[in-house]
Amino acid sequence: MSTVTTKDGVEIFYKDWGPKDAPPIFFHHGWPLSSDDWDGQMLYFLGQGFRVVASDRRGHGRSSQVSDGHDMDHYAADASAVVEHLNLKNVVHIGHSTGGGQVARYVAKYGQPQGRVAKAVLVSAVPPLMVKTPGNPGGTPIEVFDGFRAALAANRAQFYIDVASGPFYGFNRPGAKVSQGVIDNWWRQGMIGSAKAHYEGIKAFSETDQTEDLKAITVPTLVTQGDDDQIVPYADASLLQVKLLKNGTLKVYTGYPHGMLTTHAEVINPDLLAFIRG
Repeated sequence: MSTVTTKDGVEIFYKDWGPKDAPPIFFHHGWPLSSDDWDGQMLYFLGQGFRVVASDRRGHGRSSQVSDGHDMDHYAADASAVVEHLNLKNVVHIGHSTGGGQVARYVAKYGQPQGRVAKAVLVSAVPPLMVKTPGNPGGTPIEVFDGFRAALAANRAQFYIDVASGPFYGFNRPGAKVSQGVIDNWWRQGMIGSAKAHYEGIKAFSETDQTEDLKAITVPTLVTQGDDDQIVPYADASLLQVKLLKNGTLKVYTGYPHGMLTTHAEVINPDLLAFIRG
């Protein structure tokens, strides 16, 4: 397997497909998944002549199941370790959900200062802040995330089935076209990872205030989300992101779910390509 060892001794697994001189795209996955969640995008963009790279977050997928560092700062540093190891330049970084938070922190703290980023894409992403606070009245109550933690600790396997077969892909909506393969693949990715990393990752994706990260990003950034996202409410996510970004473009899809990259790849992929080539 291809791995890079971080400064704190964590092995991060990554995929690197395509010609080394092709324009690179780096994909950042959501919680509690792995780089496999990007198969549909990686194959598509590989076919369009790009070099496609994706890593498994620490504690997720095939990366080390370490005890510590399950926070946005370490997530971003780990992504930077992969980028620097491969010496990627002029990269387009695409992040989904928690991966969108990872992209925002990486671009602001590492990518832009190092001059390695060309563009960014936030898909159904968690910034600026998911949890409800006095300063973020439209956020999700902390009790919801406490419920996630309780369900994960009690029966992670059943919790992951419930998430994938219900709100994540909108399979709980009337008339939804349910794919058992998609549900099973989500469950598979989740169960490969570490319960501790996933448990602590809930705090990372829900309680990390990334307002300043978004304000610091100057590269062209596409913000995109479905307005039927039951995981990350779009009014408190994408609509706020584009207001904080200096060079943001917003595209909201009517009726699309949180996992729209999978359920509507035939629409999303060409739109991402248009932004990247634009």
